[in-house]
Amino acid sequence: MNTRKIYVSAPWTIELREEPFTETIQDPYEVIVETMYSHLSAGTEMACVSGIEDWFSIPGVPGYTAVGKVVEKGSAVAHVEEGDLVFTYGPHAGHFKINVTDRWHGICVKIPDGLSPEIAAFTHMGVIAMTALRKSSIELGDFVAVSGMGSIGNLAAQFAQFQGARVIGVDINQSRLEIAEKSGVGVTINSSSENLGELLNMITSGEMVSTWIDASGLSQVVNDSIGYVAPGGEMILLGSPRASFNTDITPLLRKVHLLENVTLKGALEFLYPTHQNDFVKHSIERNATIIMELMRQDVVQIKPMLSHLLDPAKASDAYHGLKDNPDEFIGVVFDWTI
Repeated sequence: MNTRKIYVSAPWTIELREEPFTETIQDPYEVIVETMYSHLSAGTEMACVSGIEDWFSIPGVPGYTAVGKVVEKGSAVAHVEEGDLVFTYGPHAGHFKINVTDRWHGICVKIPDGLSPEIAAFTHMGVIAMTALRKSSIELGDFVAVSGMGSIGNLAAQFAQFQGARVIGVDINQSRLEIAEKSGVGVTINSSSENLGELLNMITSGEMVSTWIDASGLSQVVNDSIGYVAPGGEMILLGSPRASFNTDITPLLRKVHLLENVTLKGALEFLYPTHQNDFVKHSIERNATIIMELMRQDVVQIKPMLSHLLDPAKASDAYHGLKDNPDEFIGVVFDWTI
């Protein structure tokens, strides 16, 4: 049979192709999935199509978040059945295979009954965001700032509030701040038009924040923001730094080394095991299961972030929209049922 795939043939050259797909299970741990929806990551995928993500090869098929139906499974796969709707780390393709033992791509988690699959397509963004909470020392009543109010930062802010924190969302994009407010983030600051330091000082009564989660991935934001972290606090790098930034890092290092003793923490999702086992508490699978249940209960707010539900044939428009019009393109999901 043939299946459709979103294909990057050169940097920023994106098209929908139809290619042969082998429907035969070739490994007992394989699962074949028919895609319903796939989510477009505004961070990592933009780096992929730009040609600056070292693990993604051009030409290639992008995407790492797909929701669909299991159409066939190998004899060793016991945790899902044919016909189940599942959340996976699959690509932007109408059909794909995954090996459920794979460390990097082997996520295949059943979606709970009652959860809309297009909402479940945001689960990977939630898994990434939850890593910041797992790595943090956030406690009830803490002041927490989150910079970068895209989908991942928005979800990190929501999760920090569930943990009892008083959260402040920070961005230069007013549209994203308004979406964060609709998602339940209590306080937001537009750092391009408001005095960030003065407002943080007022909101925290001079304490400043004990945890700063950076979801922007911008080194300059991290460098500028660490000054607002209280002594003994933590700066968590949730977004992946990619763009070069030249500065004197001595003030940042003094903030870490001297009496203020601020801790820098990385929060890559793969710091935790992919698959659950008897010897770990946290895993990517467990985080995904928790997040989807919170989505099903409508505790985690996703709908304000779903700005576009698009035919995969409009993939080029979607990627360029995220690059050129970030005020409008907030959360993009491809609808493969069309």
